[in-house]
Amino acid sequence: MVITTTPRLVIRSFAGKDAAALFDYLSSPRAPCFYDEKLRSLDEAKKEADKRAHDVSQFAVCLKETDELIGHLFADNREESDQNTWCVGWHFNSRYEGQGFATESVAALFDYLFTEKAASRLYAYVEDYNLASQRLCMRLRMRQEGCFREFVSFVREDGRQKYDNTFVYALLKKEWQATV
Repeated sequence: MVITTTPRLVIRSFAGKDAAALFDYLSSPRAPCFYDEKLRSLDEAKKEADKRAHDVSQFAVCLKETDELIGHLFADNREESDQNTWCVGWHFNSRYEGQGFATESVAALFDYLFTEKAASRLYAYVEDYNLASQRLCMRLRMRQEGCFREFVSFVREDGRQKYDNTFVYALLKKEWQATV
């Protein structure tokens, strides 16, 4: 199911055909926050793509011309006491960085959430070392609301525990509407 389109992208539900492209960037996640999504084989990627196809919080970001998966977005409000508040996030294949695809697709997701899902507030967690995602948040007019020290821990590849400082960025519907 197509959620929305942009001039260069289609944002849609995942499909089984996305397995190889998903494996391409989740076989070695660069950020610890995605280590739990690490895929070890194409068979595992096929199962993950099928799982995501049935998860309403997951969105495939694909090139419009080829329908090739280049990354994914997520948006979820199931754990929020206020159903108009949504947690959002993104992860892209590094081969497509620096071309504006993240900004284009996340802006389209924000439009979709504010207009189609009646969101009033969006927020994202971003690690203090993830400068690219921090810049993306700022380009989209999100504001930094705080920093949680040693908020999330990850087990590193060497087996040791690592704690990350995590920023919270947020955006209100009225702030978004003032920018478009």
